[in-house]
Amino acid sequence: MAVTEPAPVAPPAAHEGILRRQALRESAARTYARSLPIVPVRARGMTIEGADGRRYLDCLSGAGTLALGHNHPVVLEAIRKVIDSGAPLHVLDLATPVKDAFTTELFATLPRQFAENARIQFCGPAGTDAVEAAFKLVRAATGRSELLAFTGAYHGMTAGALAASGGAPDVRVTRLPFPQDYRCPFGEGGERGADIAARWTESLLDDPKGGVPAPAGMILEPVQGEGGVNPAPDGWLRRMREITKSRSIPLIADEVQTGVGRTGTFWAVEHSGIVPDVMVLSKAIGGSLPLAVIVYRSELDVWQPGAHAGTFRGNQLAMAAGAATLAHVRENGLAERAATLGARMLASLRALSADHPSIGDVRGRGLMIGIELVDPEAAPLARTAGNASPPPPDPALAAAVQQECLLRGLIVELGGRHDAVVRLLPPLTLTDEQATAVVDRLADALRAAERSPYRRAAAGPTR
Repeated sequence: MAVTEPAPVAPPAAHEGILRRQALRESAARTYARSLPIVPVRARGMTIEGADGRRYLDCLSGAGTLALGHNHPVVLEAIRKVIDSGAPLHVLDLATPVKDAFTTELFATLPRQFAENARIQFCGPAGTDAVEAAFKLVRAATGRSELLAFTGAYHGMTAGALAASGGAPDVRVTRLPFPQDYRCPFGEGGERGADIAARWTESLLDDPKGGVPAPAGMILEPVQGEGGVNPAPDGWLRRMREITKSRSIPLIADEVQTGVGRTGTFWAVEHSGIVPDVMVLSKAIGGSLPLAVIVYRSELDVWQPGAHAGTFRGNQLAMAAGAATLAHVRENGLAERAATLGARMLASLRALSADHPSIGDVRGRGLMIGIELVDPEAAPLARTAGNASPPPPDPALAAAVQQECLLRGLIVELGGRHDAVVRLLPPLTLTDEQATAVVDRLADALRAAERSPYRRAAAGPTR
């Protein structure tokens, strides 16, 4: 299928002034605005229209927040219904019909063995606050303080959540190896690499001289997103569940980005069949509006009133939008659709590698896809006995691809250790035609970026 041309660019207009004022007024911490200099004014489904008249296919989806894309009719109707009813929009943690409907729908989607003995805590509106709540919960329940987390993890930007993420400099967290096929920390990959990672975890926990005190909990992502779209092997996840359960260590599954059908099952833990002790949920559960919760085994519910709170934990509009989104995904089989369409896109992207040595790896699950770009002419970062190490990542090429995608009307994100992974997070409402257009535009952008004489220039911060 031919690539659909983006709408023509309008003459310089108000959008340039808006971008200029943003650069002058907003902090240096701004992220997406640096690599995606657009001014969205209208959006529907997967399409965003900028103030300059250009149209884009959005494969960022609010970093995975927009399960149904922009302004889906069932979401807008749910929001209007609450507004038109005269219901209060701010109620702290009081019970309301809207909250009851959301909780009922959420519990209906959770693994049955988990939901039938669970409690829910509504947190501040961001996923990072839910991570903080999960840490406080397991610490209160176990009387212990240390945590187990994994290399490459990302759990948020507040102090405790950031401490459990990869790259934290001074923490009360023991970092464990996360298995990868392409860049296995043990130079093995596959089942062998995952087995070594699991054995290392067991050995460290059981070694009286290992320097690891009994932890309050273990937190993991079923698919690492910011870490480079690394799916956890199902067998390894089951091993982590066995290891933690046999040692009375609560297991926390961070499903902030993987939840609500994104990976091809409603919740990513369902691929492996594990039942965690705590699930951290945000992003798509609010139907595009801010909402974050933790759901956990009732035996952990030892909190005193007020042990975790937040002024905006009673976001009625988000609960209404979230309930409508959860129901729509469930009733229309969108998780299964994500599995089918995601597999098709992965196959198409992997086929590109035959003509593009700069594609080191294509990986993902469902509609959570990553393409790691490498410099095939550079020497490997390291060599391991009996195994050829992959070429080093090429963040400059990835940044060039992102910009070439933008010129072709496609919004993509970068991630991974060196921002060398092009990430795709399209909405679950993606059509067959749109999926083909995404692959076509990305392939065209990659060809252009590979030819660019500037691609090896310093790419600058993109996050």
